[in-house]
Amino acid sequence: MARYTEAVCKLCRREGTKLFLKGDRCYSEKCAMNRRAYAPGQHGQGRKKTSEYGLQLRAKQMTKRFYGVLEKQFKGYYELGTKMQGKAGDNLLILLETRLDNIAYRCGWANSRAEARQLVVHGHFTVNGKKVDIPSYLVKPGDVVAIKENSKSNTKFKAVLENNASRPRPNWIDVDDGTSQAKISAFPTREEIDLEVDETLIVELYSK
Repeated sequence: MARYTEAVCKLCRREGTKLFLKGDRCYSEKCAMNRRAYAPGQHGQGRKKTSEYGLQLRAKQMTKRFYGVLEKQFKGYYELGTKMQGKAGDNLLILLETRLDNIAYRCGWANSRAEARQLVVHGHFTVNGKKVDIPSYLVKPGDVVAIKENSKSNTKFKAVLENNASRPRPNWIDVDDGTSQAKISAFPTREEIDLEVDETLIVELYSK
């Protein structure tokens, strides 16, 4: 399973915005964007002229990095989104939002999407009562995602749940903290997705 293994703070600096890739650190003064809010590298603070292609590429890269998806899989989501009803850009973001690892993160069951991905792979979650260990599994309205019973007593999980108890949850996910279950009430709308990206730029890039 391919994944990015280098310093993730560089990704936020390259995109010029917080992508919340390191959990608590992103909310603290230690966040790299608070200390060095410019692109990494020798020419990071230089003035840059951005072409139309450059804007499209940055929009795609930001979205990929936000959700922790690599190119082949990301393009697959785009192609699937073009076959669905509605706008291709909106559909792309909806598909990314309904990945199981993102759902676990949105529910506050992990400090970051990378951690959520790892927890899914280790089999800590169920969907409609059945264990699912595929981070890219797409949930749909009516599905119930839950932390496995024998995982609830895990010291790591207890600390994460306590730490994220006050994190806002999306309106389209109904989380029951008492049972550690979450029901997907609807697909998210574009307005409910907090990624500040112009998804039409991604569509333009792939449409060439």
